Amino acid sequence: MITQPLSSSSGQEPQFIASSTAWIQVSEGAAAVSAVFKTRSGFKHAGAIVAEAKCWSMLKGGLTVDTSGPAELYFESKNALVEIWVDSLSLQPFTQEEWSSHQQQSINKVRKTNVRIQALDKQGNPLRNATISIEQKSPSFPFGCAMNKNIFNNPAYQNWFTSRFKVTTFENEMKWYSTEPSPGHEDYSVPDAMINFAKQHNIAVRAHNIIWDDPKYLPGWLNSLSPDNLWKAVDKRITSIMSKYRGQVIAWDVVNENLHWNFFESKLGTNFSRVTYSKAQALDGATTLFMNDYNTIEESGDKQSSPAKYLEKLREIQKYPGLAKAKMAIGLESHFNTPNLPYMRSSIDTLAAAGLPIWLTEVDVQSGPSQAKYLEQVLREAHSHPKVNGIVIWSAWSAGGCYKMCLTDNNFRNLPTGDVVDKLLKEWGFKAAATAGTTDANGFFKASLFHGDYQVKMISDHQASRNFTLPQNFKVASNNVASFQETLILNV
Repeated sequence: MITQPLSSSSGQEPQFIASSTAWIQVSEGAAAVSAVFKTRSGFKHAGAIVAEAKCWSMLKGGLTVDTSGPAELYFESKNALVEIWVDSLSLQPFTQEEWSSHQQQSINKVRKTNVRIQALDKQGNPLRNATISIEQKSPSFPFGCAMNKNIFNNPAYQNWFTSRFKVTTFENEMKWYSTEPSPGHEDYSVPDAMINFAKQHNIAVRAHNIIWDDPKYLPGWLNSLSPDNLWKAVDKRITSIMSKYRGQVIAWDVVNENLHWNFFESKLGTNFSRVTYSKAQALDGATTLFMNDYNTIEESGDKQSSPAKYLEKLREIQKYPGLAKAKMAIGLESHFNTPNLPYMRSSIDTLAAAGLPIWLTEVDVQSGPSQAKYLEQVLREAHSHPKVNGIVIWSAWSAGGCYKMCLTDNNFRNLPTGDVVDKLLKEWGFKAAATAGTTDANGFFKASLFHGDYQVKMISDHQASRNFTLPQNFKVASNNVASFQETLILNV
């Protein structure tokens, strides 16, 4: 136990954020170890790790401070037979302003590239005071939203959605209970139409999901099947949906929520997930196969889906024959109540050790007066993390209300959450005004641009335009100043 004073103003709005790290070892074997703060408002989980004997492991975490007074930090394990050894404990406080500043610095570093454009005349001489205008045509970072069949025959919904997003996940329409509500009667007409709609508007689709391990969300007729017939139904399901949409989707959520649920493992054996990913790999090895689960970055107290447990399950799957080099990725549903940003950041840091793409796949925040503010915090934190490769918001519209969070009212006027999305789309270059300026004495114009496809125009005594694509990656010089990685020459 370690006692540490914490202070904040009264009320529920935290005035600073505490990030914690500690090196952990246990006396024998391996055991899950959690860091827990005891404050006046109760116990707050700050992080967890599977610690081992004879090996120091770093436990990263933290909390947002919403109380004043002393706090006691405990390290605990359900394994009463082991001793927990702690070394090099660090607790670093940040104000909200400091945390936001770090986010912005990271976004500038990992999402943008410094571009230099030189305007030359026909003789190769620099053109001074030429007007340069650069407009983004499409972003490289996938930032999208779920949609559902309500988008059909609803021009207002269609216009609102397609003017903002270039990636989507179907809310329910690809799920097994939607496509085969009774045995042997498959109907893909709705997801077919949604796929066609997405294609017409150049929107990429994540396929969600092939199998769901939660019995609540499975076709009811599966419950009465024998193990042999259940395997046959699973094989048919995998083959049917993957053969149909292979080449038309960018991702597959293969076995959904298999950290929290185990319906198929309980019926068909503990190898179920591994075998299913192997079958999926054989059917569509070119498309990314996701694990997808909740609370890994949202709830530090959920030990079923902690980052350590997530990596443990992922590595079990990867060890199955034929899956070592499978194209896999990490899906984090991201259904938040009150976000714990240091825990979110440290959890993504831990997951990044797998070296796989990381997506936030179903982002939303519970209803309440701080919903929009918390949504912005989560989206900024995700976008600022260098290992996050995409974000999908879970706000498919329904007249009776969305799953947890809507972005618009029923007339498709923005709610505060929708305003947050539009604000960030503009800020991150997705819907920003053109970047403009004039060339210097050497004919150069410099700009820092978000990665994506652009059109550049020049106006001088002559006029020229040219399309170009920014690189996805760039290096930062040793003096922490980004070097110019892209030089574009415009000849008139």
